[in-house]
Amino acid sequence: MALHKLLVDDFYDASFTLLAIHCRLEDYRLAYLLNKHLGLHLARKPKDLDYNYFAASYSIYEWENTKLDTVWNLVSNICKKEELALQSSGSLFENPSNVTRTYNLITELKSVDYLLKISNEYRNFNEKLILNKIQSIPQVITTYSVDIDQIKAKDHLIFD
Repeated sequence: MALHKLLVDDFYDASFTLLAIHCRLEDYRLAYLLNKHLGLHLARKPKDLDYNYFAASYSIYEWENTKLDTVWNLVSNICKKEELALQSSGSLFENPSNVTRTYNLITELKSVDYLLKISNEYRNFNEKLILNKIQSIPQVITTYSVDIDQIKAKDHLIFD
Protein backbone atom coordinates (compact mmCIF):
# COMPACT_ATOMS: atom_id res chain seq x y z
CA MET A 1 0.00 0.00 0.00
CA ALA A 2 1.36 3.41 -0.98
CA LEU A 3 1.91 6.11 1.57
CA HIS A 4 0.59 9.56 0.67
CA LYS A 5 1.86 12.62 2.45
CA LEU A 6 0.26 16.06 2.23
CA LEU A 7 2.31 19.11 3.06
CA VAL A 8 0.45 22.12 4.37
CA ASP A 9 2.87 24.52 2.65
CA ASP A 10 1.75 23.17 -0.72
CA PHE A 11 -1.67 24.74 -0.25
CA TYR A 12 -0.45 28.14 0.90
CA ASP A 13 -1.63 30.85 -1.45
CA ALA A 14 -0.66 34.36 -0.55
CA SER A 15 -3.59 36.61 -1.26
CA PHE A 16 -1.74 39.72 -0.20
CA THR A 17 0.98 42.05 -1.42
CA LEU A 18 3.76 43.18 0.86
CA LEU A 19 5.53 46.50 0.32
CA ALA A 20 8.67 47.58 2.18
CA ILE A 21 9.02 51.24 3.14
CA HIS A 22 12.29 52.88 4.17
CA CYS A 23 11.77 56.15 6.04
CA ARG A 24 12.76 57.67 9.37
CA LEU A 25 9.34 59.08 10.24
CA GLU A 26 7.33 58.15 13.30
CA ASP A 27 4.60 55.60 12.61
CA TYR A 28 1.69 58.00 13.11
CA ARG A 29 3.25 60.54 10.72
CA LEU A 30 3.77 57.92 7.99
CA ALA A 31 0.18 56.68 8.44
CA TYR A 32 -1.05 60.26 8.01
CA LEU A 33 1.00 60.75 4.83
CA LEU A 34 -0.17 57.42 3.37
CA ASN A 35 -3.77 58.38 4.13
CA LYS A 36 -3.24 61.71 2.40
CA HIS A 37 -1.43 60.45 -0.73
CA LEU A 38 -3.25 57.14 -1.26
CA GLY A 39 -6.72 58.13 -0.07
CA LEU A 40 -6.68 55.60 2.78
CA HIS A 41 -8.17 55.74 6.27
CA LEU A 42 -5.52 53.93 8.30
CA ALA A 43 -6.17 54.02 12.05
CA ARG A 44 -4.06 52.59 14.85
CA LYS A 45 -5.31 49.32 16.29
CA PRO A 46 -5.96 49.26 20.04
CA LYS A 47 -3.28 46.65 20.67
CA ASP A 48 0.21 46.48 19.22
CA LEU A 49 1.68 43.25 17.87
CA ASP A 50 3.62 41.34 20.52
CA TYR A 51 6.12 38.71 19.44
CA ASN A 52 9.21 37.13 20.98
CA TYR A 53 7.42 36.53 24.29
CA PHE A 54 6.67 40.19 24.95
CA ALA A 55 10.26 41.22 24.26
CA ALA A 56 9.16 43.48 21.41
CA SER A 57 5.98 45.19 20.30
CA TYR A 58 5.21 46.67 16.89
CA SER A 59 2.69 49.39 16.15
CA ILE A 60 0.02 48.48 13.61
CA TYR A 61 -2.49 50.53 11.63
CA GLU A 62 -5.41 49.06 9.72
CA TRP A 63 -8.14 50.07 7.30
CA GLU A 64 -10.71 47.80 5.73
CA ASN A 65 -12.09 49.00 2.42
CA THR A 66 -15.43 47.18 2.19
CA LYS A 67 -16.17 48.46 -1.32
CA LEU A 68 -13.08 46.79 -2.81
CA ASP A 69 -12.88 44.00 -0.20
CA THR A 70 -9.33 45.05 0.67
CA VAL A 71 -7.58 45.28 4.03
CA TRP A 72 -4.59 47.61 4.40
CA ASN A 73 -2.11 47.15 7.25
CA LEU A 74 0.84 49.38 8.09
CA VAL A 75 3.16 47.77 10.63
CA SER A 76 6.51 48.84 11.98
CA ASN A 77 9.29 46.33 11.33
CA ILE A 78 11.73 47.67 13.92
CA CYS A 79 11.32 47.77 17.69
CA LYS A 80 14.05 49.38 19.76
CA LYS A 81 13.95 48.60 23.44
CA GLU A 82 16.20 49.82 26.22
CA GLU A 83 17.29 47.11 28.65
CA LEU A 84 19.72 46.82 31.51
CA ALA A 85 23.11 45.49 30.42
CA LEU A 86 24.48 42.42 32.12
CA GLN A 87 27.66 43.11 34.07
CA SER A 88 30.05 41.05 36.08
CA SER A 89 29.78 41.64 39.82
CA GLY A 90 33.55 42.02 40.26
CA SER A 91 33.60 45.79 39.87
CA LEU A 92 34.19 48.15 42.75
CA PHE A 93 31.48 50.62 41.70
CA GLU A 94 28.00 49.73 40.58
CA ASN A 95 27.18 51.59 37.38
CA PRO A 96 24.01 50.17 35.89
CA SER A 97 24.19 50.78 32.18
CA ASN A 98 21.47 50.47 29.60
CA VAL A 99 21.74 48.83 26.21
CA THR A 100 19.40 49.50 23.31
CA ARG A 101 18.40 46.29 21.57
CA THR A 102 16.79 46.15 18.16
CA TYR A 103 14.17 43.54 17.29
CA ASN A 104 12.73 42.96 13.81
CA LEU A 105 9.29 41.63 12.96
CA ILE A 106 10.65 40.08 9.74
CA THR A 107 14.29 39.15 10.32
CA GLU A 108 15.07 38.86 6.61
CA LEU A 109 14.21 42.55 6.18
CA LYS A 110 16.38 44.13 8.89
CA SER A 111 16.86 47.45 7.12
CA VAL A 112 13.13 47.97 6.36
CA ASP A 113 11.40 50.44 8.67
CA TYR A 114 7.74 49.72 7.83
CA LEU A 115 5.72 47.10 5.98
CA LEU A 116 2.50 47.80 4.10
CA LYS A 117 0.38 44.69 3.65
CA ILE A 118 -2.46 44.89 1.14
CA SER A 119 -4.81 41.92 1.47
CA ASN A 120 -7.12 41.28 -1.45
CA GLU A 121 -8.15 37.89 -2.76
CA TYR A 122 -8.47 39.08 -6.36
CA ARG A 123 -5.54 41.53 -6.35
CA ASN A 124 -7.62 44.15 -8.14
CA PHE A 125 -5.29 47.07 -7.44
CA ASN A 126 -2.40 48.62 -9.32
CA GLU A 127 0.74 47.81 -7.32
CA LYS A 128 3.00 49.95 -9.49
CA LEU A 129 0.74 52.99 -9.05
CA ILE A 130 0.74 52.51 -5.27
CA LEU A 131 4.55 52.22 -5.22
CA ASN A 132 4.88 55.41 -7.29
CA LYS A 133 2.51 57.34 -4.99
CA ILE A 134 4.41 56.21 -1.88
CA GLN A 135 7.71 57.08 -3.53
CA SER A 136 6.39 60.57 -4.28
CA ILE A 137 6.17 61.31 -0.53
CA PRO A 138 9.27 63.47 0.16
CA GLN A 139 10.06 61.86 3.54
CA VAL A 140 10.10 58.31 2.11
CA ILE A 141 13.58 57.16 1.13
CA THR A 142 12.50 54.20 -0.98
CA THR A 143 9.77 51.61 -1.31
CA TYR A 144 9.56 48.29 -3.15
CA SER A 145 7.61 45.06 -3.35
CA VAL A 146 8.75 42.10 -1.23
CA ASP A 147 8.75 38.51 -2.50
CA ILE A 148 6.61 36.69 0.07
CA ASP A 149 8.17 33.32 -0.78
CA GLN A 150 11.52 34.53 0.60
CA ILE A 151 10.07 35.16 4.08
CA LYS A 152 10.47 32.32 6.55
CA ALA A 153 8.15 33.57 9.31
CA LYS A 154 4.98 34.19 7.33
CA ASP A 155 2.94 33.72 10.48
CA HIS A 156 4.22 37.11 11.70
CA LEU A 157 2.21 38.64 8.86
CA ILE A 158 -1.10 37.35 10.23
CA PHE A 159 -2.54 40.28 12.13
CA ASP A 160 -5.95 38.96 13.24
